Order: sequence, then structure tokens, then C-alpha cells
Amino acid sequence: MLIVGICSAVLPEPAYSQPAISSPRILVIGDSLSAEYGLRRNSGWVELLNATVSKRPTPVTVINASISGDTTSGGLARIDAALTTHRPTIVILELGANDALRGLPLTLTHKNLTEMIVRSQTAGAEVVLVGMQIPPNYGREYAQGFKNIFSTAATQTGAALVPFLFEGFADQRQYFLADGIHPNESAQSLMLATIRQALDPLLR
Repeated sequence: MLIVGICSAVLPEPAYSQPAISSPRILVIGDSLSAEYGLRRNSGWVELLNATVSKRPTPVTVINASISGDTTSGGLARIDAALTTHRPTIVILELGANDALRGLPLTLTHKNLTEMIVRSQTAGAEVVLVGMQIPPNYGREYAQGFKNIFSTAATQTGAALVPFLFEGFADQRQYFLADGIHPNESAQSLMLATIRQALDPLLR
């Protein structure tokens, strides 16, 4: 099975204070797609991003707080601590695929994503929301609803949107591990290029 690529009440906003930071800091909160699942260490798209932006005239620090198997509920439970610890200027949210694998309610995934965006923005960070999709064998209505969650959450909050992380290779088996779910090493640069379309304008 190939997993590709999630209305809403916003919970009360926590209070944050974003101190001055000398250089940009990117915090990635994701699941196995960002945590180098099944890959050689330092070969995932987050590490490729770090290798690129750390060489900029104003170096950018990248913190990878991704956990394989994580859901949007797990991300929401830990985002406050991550924001306080790392004080990012940009947050990349790559979560939701595991919600769909478990058949969780779309309203829950949407609420969690929206709340994580709002909390990140309240902490002074800009947000890139990474969209995913699921195949229609999950049910066309559920699959379409899941896809729409990301664009809806981005529109409601003003977050930058990556419509589909696997854009351009989702149907090409050679870019996936044997499980047919996780992209292999050769796909990581493609994923990064897709993410940078939304990220680079924020870095400018």
C-alpha cells in the first residue's frame, strides 16, 4: 500500500515571548517521513536542508524534532515544549499521515493542525504546513476530505502550504522503500525541493 501525502474550533492560545535571535531557526515537527525512517543517518530531507541553509551568508539552524509514528495529537502534546526550548523563527509541520492510517476523524486532525499552527504563530514563528494525501481505497470521501484539511488549515491561519509532499513521484515505485510507504534515499532531494518552494520565500 502506498500512503501519499490531511470544521474547526481553535483552542485558547498560550502566551509566548519570542526573544531576539541572531539567525533564523527552523523547527521541523514531523513523523517518519522527516525522521529518516529506513534511511542512512543524515540522508533525509531535513538533513539535506540543514546542509544547504547552514552555508547561507546568515546561517540558518535546523532542529529536527520529528518522531516516527507520530500523529497530530502527539505533535500537539509536545509542541509547546519544543517552541519554548528551540524558539524557532520558522516551524515546518509535517504530520497527519499516521492519523489517516489509523482512520482518525478528519475533524480531529484538522483541529490539531490548526492549533499547532496558531501556537507556533503566537510564539513568533512563521509556519510551513506540509500536505499529504491517501489513496482512494480508504474511501473517496475520506481521502478527499483528508487532502482538503491541509489547504483549509493553511487558508484559515495564513500558514504557507506545501500541497503534497510526494509531488512528482508518488506513483513511481523506485522512489519508495520495500514497504511501499516511505520514500527512499533517492526521493529525499525531491521532497526537499517541494518543501523549499514554500520555505524559501520565508527565508528571504
